[in-house]
Amino acid sequence: MGERFFDDPVSVDRVRAELTEAHAGDARWDDPKNLRASYVADAETTALARDAFAAYLGSNAIYGAIAYPSLRRFEAEVVATLLRLFRAPPGAAGSITTGGTESIFLAVKTAHRWAREHRPSARRPTLVATRTAHAAFDKAADVLGMRTVRVPVGAGYRADPERMAAAIDDDTIMLVGSAPSYGYGVVDPIPELGALAERHGLWLHADGCVGGMVLPFVRDLGRRLPGFDYSVPALRSVSIDLHKYGYAFHGCSALLLRSEELLRHQRYEFDDWPVGHYATASFAGSRGGGPIASAWAVMRHLGYAGFRDRVRAMLETRDRLLPAIAAIDGLEVYGEPEGAGFAFGSTAVDMTAVGQEMSRRGWAFGPLAEPPGLIVLLNAGHSAVAPALLEDLAEVVALVRAGKVTARGGPSAYTV
Repeated sequence: MGERFFDDPVSVDRVRAELTEAHAGDARWDDPKNLRASYVADAETTALARDAFAAYLGSNAIYGAIAYPSLRRFEAEVVATLLRLFRAPPGAAGSITTGGTESIFLAVKTAHRWAREHRPSARRPTLVATRTAHAAFDKAADVLGMRTVRVPVGAGYRADPERMAAAIDDDTIMLVGSAPSYGYGVVDPIPELGALAERHGLWLHADGCVGGMVLPFVRDLGRRLPGFDYSVPALRSVSIDLHKYGYAFHGCSALLLRSEELLRHQRYEFDDWPVGHYATASFAGSRGGGPIASAWAVMRHLGYAGFRDRVRAMLETRDRLLPAIAAIDGLEVYGEPEGAGFAFGSTAVDMTAVGQEMSRRGWAFGPLAEPPGLIVLLNAGHSAVAPALLEDLAEVVALVRAGKVTARGGPSAYTV
């Protein structure tokens, strides 16, 4: 390879062989021991999503109106389903994006444009979020020339409305709550943040990228859950990742808006172009049709009952794991998680060493820095590996506490 990678043509068979060889060293995203980001419904559903994705290879959703009417239909039906799950009022709207970061960016951009009319006194528009909100909010604010204020969390790693209120000033235009937070799996008090937003005339966004396809079913299963949907009157936008627990293939997310009128702040339009009028609701222009088709196919196949049953299985596995992990000497579960994800760790046990040794044994977790720990994101199939997980975890923690296993290098990061 090296410098000669691009020099000469190579046969299809050789390229396929090289692909197979290169991929052999990669982690399997659907490995049963993957507890970091393995959003698997079941083998049949995954195969259906793959087939739908493949059927729309090469199709571009930006040309949906003139060339791919099926994609426009799929997007409309997926968005309508999400609006129903989030109890949106009549006249609500939404659009599919290329991922959670784009959904969050568009939410911030829409709030920024909305504030020009509703918060014109804001000299440098500012959003207020907790320490636990996704980093993409800061990325969006950086691009838009905004300022972010990160507020320490309160008890149980949830947003503290009093601290959020203290951070509001004349430049504040937007409040952010997580439903749930990626790191801890707990839902912020969205109704209380909604009351703040109403009092100060602010935009409120709920980030449901991790939990958007989980929490509506948790609610309907009768589990205890803070308000998170459009039953909160001040909630204006919601981000939901469909390539997580919607079981679509990357990249597929959605942004929901309380009213269609707000879409004018989200859309970008340009008329001074020889080619003609240009308009998109998303930041991206071209969007592959495959992710949209896979999201639609999975929703059509599983239906409400299928999603609910998988959420029920994840909750049952979570309920088995939480007390068992907390019973391991030196470990604790952080907060009271409501969805399919949670975090555990310790200030007395070297969690970097624990994570590295568990990884050596084939387990994959997300890293947590504050406090030191590991993040678990369950899928419906993890009940089968729960006993082995607990056995390995107890053994590894004991080895670390005894000094028989130590960390190699520094702690891992979310990205590199």
